[in-house]
Amino acid sequence: MTSDAPASAPKSSRLGMVDGLRGYALFGLFLVHMTGYFELYNARPTPSLVQDGVLLLFLGKSFTLLAVCFGFSFFIMMDGARRRGQPFAGRFAWRLGILFAVGWLHSLIYRGDIIAVLATTGFLLIPFDRVRSTRLLLLLAAVLLLQPFLLMRIAAGHYGAAWALADPYFYNDGGAMGPSLFGSFGDLVQANFVAGKVSKWSFYIETGRIVQILGLYLVGLVLGRERFFAEPERFARLRFLALIAAILAIVPMAYARHLVCCYRHGPYYWTDVLLAGWLDIAGMTISLLLFVQLWLWGSGRILQRLIPAGRMTLTLYIAQSLVFVPVFYGFGLHLWDRITQVESLLLGITAFAVQLIFATLWFRYFLYGPLEWLWRAATKLSLDVPFRRREEPLKAHAT
Repeated sequence: MTSDAPASAPKSSRLGMVDGLRGYALFGLFLVHMTGYFELYNARPTPSLVQDGVLLLFLGKSFTLLAVCFGFSFFIMMDGARRRGQPFAGRFAWRLGILFAVGWLHSLIYRGDIIAVLATTGFLLIPFDRVRSTRLLLLLAAVLLLQPFLLMRIAAGHYGAAWALADPYFYNDGGAMGPSLFGSFGDLVQANFVAGKVSKWSFYIETGRIVQILGLYLVGLVLGRERFFAEPERFARLRFLALIAAILAIVPMAYARHLVCCYRHGPYYWTDVLLAGWLDIAGMTISLLLFVQLWLWGSGRILQRLIPAGRMTLTLYIAQSLVFVPVFYGFGLHLWDRITQVESLLLGITAFAVQLIFATLWFRYFLYGPLEWLWRAATKLSLDVPFRRREEPLKAHAT
């Protein structure tokens, strides 16, 4: 989830723009979690302008942006190893295994964990490093993002196939929601040990999210190979055309989604799911391209404030759950049915500001975030990994 270079690496090699993008994605994902009470919103849905605004800006977009950044980081690590003449596929697989274990443990507390999902899909990415044709990778990404399985399910539903007309399996959460709302901490862990994971993974598989993530990984891999972030000036015209295309695509897709709205199963429901995924990709594309353009226009000094968060995404992502799951869930303060959307949004913005301050101060004295260092040490099976800075503490945001 984070780049592999230490915070002291030269700016040209660590590409602060991507770290800033990752920090922005983490911010958006956190606000979605906060206004959704870390997945407890559906127990008492109360639509509001706050909820609608956060979902419009960030739902699906932040997650897909993280996936693109993951694919880019894969390129950085594999390319660096290749330049050193070192095989890295095996080590990267081991690295993913460690990440999966972290995500699995995290999901015992918060079943909405995405770390294990990103790690699992990462294993599927490894063979694509051998595909040297950028055009072929883009073609494969396009096929995956078109969601062939969902298209097949929609067609099968129109022809009356029973499996395609059945309710989604993830509708049955196996009783995992109850312990989150009212149970003890032990009840929560027990429910998430099996039922919560079955519900989550069936959602990612049935809705095609796994396929979408792999497609986005390939996009990130291509952006790395083509030096999209390292030499953004080369792609000025392409960025403009892509931005216009994404904006123009939103209106007809949103209208089409309105036409198939509010079904609970069958081809119209899965068409809604398909269109929602495409809208997320279009929204993510707009966010990414605008971020890059603002960075180039001189807003980088402001957006650089997000770099420290982007360099310790794993630590902050898990910390968010460790702090706010007890705030909202039944075993803790039980605020899921006592706090308003406005209050949860303001609390989320304030909490993220505190995280930014913490991350900025942390990197004055350390090379990696806490979990990032442990992840790197476990990958190398050695504690001989630099952690503290040997030089004088750097000024905030120094590169």
